[in-house]
Amino acid sequence: MKWFRFICLAALASQLVASGMAADRAAVDSDGKAGTAATAATAATAKVPPVLRPSEPRDSGQIVLPGPAPAAPTPDRVVLPGPAPAAPAGRPTPSPAKPVQDAALRQPTTLPAAPATSGKALAPAPLLEVGREVAAYCQKQIGHWKEVDARKLLGESKRRRPAYDEKNAVSGFIYAYTDPTNKYKELELDFDIKTGNLRTVFVYPPRLTWQQCRRLWNGPVAAADAARGRKFYSYVNRRLDVLVDPSGNVISLGWY
Repeated sequence: MKWFRFICLAALASQLVASGMAADRAAVDSDGKAGTAATAATAATAKVPPVLRPSEPRDSGQIVLPGPAPAAPTPDRVVLPGPAPAAPAGRPTPSPAKPVQDAALRQPTTLPAAPATSGKALAPAPLLEVGREVAAYCQKQIGHWKEVDARKLLGESKRRRPAYDEKNAVSGFIYAYTDPTNKYKELELDFDIKTGNLRTVFVYPPRLTWQQCRRLWNGPVAAADAARGRKFYSYVNRRLDVLVDPSGNVISLGWY
C-alpha cells in the first residue's frame, strides 16, 4: 500500500516537472521569435536607401498657408558712359549751348553811321546814350555842345545853312544830321556864330498833326502867321515852337 502511494506521488511529480519544462520551452521559443522579428525589422529599415527615407517630421495636424513672397530687391542700374557719337564728316562739331538771353535786354551800343557827303567815315551814335527821344536828349545839350561834340555823336552833317536874326543878319549856322533813332526825317542843330554853343534843336516828324501835338504837349500857346499860309505856334509854358502847314500837319518842332 505504501509503495503504491509512493509510485503515484512520483508519477505526479514527474508530470509536474514535465509540464514546467514544456512551459519554459514555449516561453523561450516565443522570446526567440520576438527577437527574430525585431532583428528582421531593423535589418529591413537598414536596407532602405537614405534617399528614400523620410527627411521631414510627421505632420502635426496644423496647416500653415503660404504668405506673399517678399519682393526681391532691385539692384541699382549703373550706366557706364559710352563713347560720344562722331560728328558727320564735313560738318563742324557743334559748340556747347549758351544761355539764352532776353532779346529785350540786349541793346546795341552803337548805331550804323549815316552816309557822309564828304566821303569820310562817320562816328557811330550810341543809342543807349541818346535814348528813344533824340530831340529831348539834344535839348539837354543846349548851351554846352559845340559842333564838334555833335559830330562825335551824330557823325558828319549832311549840309549846313545860315541862321538869321530879326534884322536878317547871320547869327549862326544850322547843321543837318540823320536821326540815329529813325523817329524823325531829319535832325537840325543851330549853333551860335559868336560862342559856337548849341542854341536850338529842330526835328521834322514824318506824320504829326497839330491836334496830336496839342494832346502831347498841352498848355497855352501864342499863334503867328508865317509865309505861304503857314502857322507858327509858340508854347508859353515850355520852350517849344511848332511850325504847321495850311493842312494842319506839323512841319517842324523847335526846342530852344
